Amino acid sequence: MLSIPELRPSEHLYAKVRHAIPAIEWSMLSEGIDAIIALKKSRNAVILAHNYQTPDIFHCVADIVGDSLALAREAMHVEADVIVLAGVHFMAETAKLLNPSKTVLIPDRGAGCSLADSITPEDVRLLRQTYPGVPIVTYVNTSAAVKAESDICCTSGNAKAVIESLGVERVIMLPDEYLARNIAAETAVKVITWTGHCEVHERFSAEEVRQLRDNHPGVVVLAHPECPPDVLAEADFSGSTAAMSSYVASKRPPRVVLLTECSMSDNVAIQYPDLEFIRPCNLCPHMKTITLGNIRHALETMQHEVTIDDGVAARARLAVERMLAVT
Repeated sequence: MLSIPELRPSEHLYAKVRHAIPAIEWSMLSEGIDAIIALKKSRNAVILAHNYQTPDIFHCVADIVGDSLALAREAMHVEADVIVLAGVHFMAETAKLLNPSKTVLIPDRGAGCSLADSITPEDVRLLRQTYPGVPIVTYVNTSAAVKAESDICCTSGNAKAVIESLGVERVIMLPDEYLARNIAAETAVKVITWTGHCEVHERFSAEEVRQLRDNHPGVVVLAHPECPPDVLAEADFSGSTAAMSSYVASKRPPRVVLLTECSMSDNVAIQYPDLEFIRPCNLCPHMKTITLGNIRHALETMQHEVTIDDGVAARARLAVERMLAVT
């Protein structure tokens, strides 16, 4: 009797991503995808991937995907021994904070963040001296050391709820100036800002939005709240990457543009091939340091492990847990 050869795992996956990845490119990716799937099983590992990862990672090897808030929440329920964070360093630190007994790996130690680099623990301590008694709300796009100096964390998806949960007249919100200003416009709470910016979102402009509308009549514009306020004023909707994805799912705009990192559009477009996605492409150079190759290497070598000083971790974990307790 002739035996039927077993299909490789990747052979079942290509149908999902064929609109985003050409067949010739897939032929070079599939062996790595198969290797990662096998390594995850042997290592009892899961891969958490941010929405800005490329489709081969996001749709083919990731076990849990989402924005910063979703990844933070899901990290708490991971049962695997090993977590590989396909994202940037602060996300891997957050996963470690919530899973101190697990091994957390980041495939590239250089996967940083312009927002995280824009503020230090010393800056936060100075702000406390300048504004005594004012609560400090820190965006998750920060180092564990900065979170440790904060009262509570937030994401772009829950910042307004976090600020209003404190029941105070004013807060300090760090480090993204534009996110803080955009949230301040939605609440009666006075928001004191810092001057950090996301190098991806700050490049969008109101003039670019107007040009997109001229060039693509009827386009629906969705903007991330890390964009400048005048960009949000020109947009039809503003929200986190998860909120933008939900908007597309519920409203099904025939023609849409997502003003955020361009892999986000690639990943959402795979789910809705009947919609037209206009794609002004601002790449995050830090997110793009994560590849199938270094994810595979991380699982093969168990590098690079994320560690956090115990004293810092305890205080940073409290700030993150306070955030997660806000409904």
